[in-house]
Amino acid sequence: MNNYYSSKLSAERLKKVYEIATPRIKQYLEAELNYVLDKINPTDAVLDLGCGYGRIFPPLAKKAKTVIGIDYSYSNLILGKEMFGSLSNCLFSRMNAVQLGFLDNIFDIVVCIQNGISAFHVNRLDLISESIRVVKPNGIVLFSSYSEKFWDHRLEWFQLQSNHGLLGKIDNEKTGNGKIVCKDGFTASTVGKEEFKKLTEEIKNINVEIEEVDESSIFCTIIPQKNS
Repeated sequence: MNNYYSSKLSAERLKKVYEIATPRIKQYLEAELNYVLDKINPTDAVLDLGCGYGRIFPPLAKKAKTVIGIDYSYSNLILGKEMFGSLSNCLFSRMNAVQLGFLDNIFDIVVCIQNGISAFHVNRLDLISESIRVVKPNGIVLFSSYSEKFWDHRLEWFQLQSNHGLLGKIDNEKTGNGKIVCKDGFTASTVGKEEFKKLTEEIKNINVEIEEVDESSIFCTIIPQKNS
């Protein structure tokens, strides 16, 4: 898992990232969340990978029966419990997203949004495979990354984060083509439609749908066709 978020960009600092977001970034975040919420039924158990401090817990909790969020940062989890511990159907747990401590086939929906597939800095195929393992037959696995059309807005947001001291200075020579690099070691890439296709094409017994949302996100929806 990416140690940068655990050591330098967690808890109150991560919360600040969203507080300084521009109106267009807030629109993107809302569009992502609404896309996920539309997939959730009242009886569903939802797993949120890289939940941070539980930013999306309140709306998830209103739609789902149970929400479990995992993150690798202790400080994120502590802040999350302080902010959202009163949500009776939500739980936080410290866990590695490629080594989930859950049995097979127990979640209805697994969610990994806002470019977690890149931000975690783990093997992407392992991340997808582990998510499929814990979802029920005909359940849903949702991954999102950034659309190429959103580059200017995304770069502006990361520049704001740098200006506020949340990230290091952006390395303009190395930043481009969907990748943001800061001089303090932070990096953020993306996964486009074609890469999502390549990542999922060798996995058997799944249905895959890849679509752009709000000209800001690329969503990869995976539905495992497993024997019950």
